Amino acid sequence: KIDPDGTYLELIFSLIASAKQRIYIETPYFIPEPGILLALKTAVMSGVDVRIVIPSNPDHMLVYYASISFIQELLQMGVRVYGYRRGFLHAKVVIVDDMACSGSANMDIRSFSGQFEINAVFMDKKVVDRLVRDFYADLRDSKELLWPEFQRRPKVQKAKEAFGRLLSPLF
Repeated sequence: KIDPDGTYLELIFSLIASAKQRIYIETPYFIPEPGILLALKTAVMSGVDVRIVIPSNPDHMLVYYASISFIQELLQMGVRVYGYRRGFLHAKVVIVDDMACSGSANMDIRSFSGQFEINAVFMDKKVVDRLVRDFYADLRDSKELLWPEFQRRPKVQKAKEAFGRLLSPLF
């Protein structure tokens, strides 16, 4: 039986939970499952360098606002978050220590279950090093979201984020 449920979620959770040094994530849609959100918070509290890059120029505003609502929680915990400014970010990669995962799956609920996504796990040092270099190149084309600035978002934007979060299980 081919079953799209669970496997990708279990893979990403296992990678994040095993992190010792770094977790780098690039995704156009960041709607994490509650266990993933908790694993990211736990990792950063354990001293792991956690960085997430999402698009500054989204293609779906409601999904973007939902993503930002999750980002708020992570910024408060010390996760470093960046908005990619050079067009629409379509990269889908998770780098954890000396391993990486990349493919068609986003970091969202639909990719975690119910969709047939294809991802590869890379353990080859040269491949992982290349993905890390690409990640840092994308950071140069991004602006870091800083907590003091983030707190000053207009109330209208915060309301849009809350509405997006409320609807996020549908994305």
